[in-house]
Amino acid sequence: MSLLATRGGTVITGVVLSVILVFVLGPGGELNPWQFWVWFHVIVGIAWVGLLYYFNAIQMPAVAQALADGKPGPAAINQYVAPRALFWFRYAALLTWLSGAMALEAMHAADGSGFVAAFTFQEGYRVIGMGAWLGTIMLLNVWFLIWPAQKKLLGLVSASDEARARAKHLAFLASRTNTALSIPMLLGMTGHMHGLPF
Repeated sequence: MSLLATRGGTVITGVVLSVILVFVLGPGGELNPWQFWVWFHVIVGIAWVGLLYYFNAIQMPAVAQALADGKPGPAAINQYVAPRALFWFRYAALLTWLSGAMALEAMHAADGSGFVAAFTFQEGYRVIGMGAWLGTIMLLNVWFLIWPAQKKLLGLVSASDEARARAKHLAFLASRTNTALSIPMLLGMTGHMHGLPF
């Protein structure tokens, strides 16, 4: 049986390849916790933002088109695809935020907290602090606006038609807000070490 035949086997293969590359290419010796947390942060961040873009660029327009055409597709998507995608979306958001907090702590060499340095925009932490604040707003949108609204839309909790209409609008706006915020947020994440593009 191929390791790539399962999701778990695929992830294990990727981790093993990464460890091999660390030993082949790395200077060896000491554990670099900052790089570990940044690496993990990027992996789960790609999952989170990738799903965010999937929802905004693919699923929402496809469901709207299927509904306009009178096709049964939205029921299948909303019953089978959306709950699973939203599970991964929520927990990728949480793991992205937590691993980012760990990376901030690991990168901070001075006394005190890297987390506090970033969130209070201390010197040398303003760019990444901006990214951290935007990521925090996005996380809060996922857990306190998008997910509760989606539970109503997917029928996971009972709601009146009026409440479902409000939930649909709220989920749409929160998701679009997160999509817009993800662009400067990613600038803050990459700009910390590489500089802003201007």
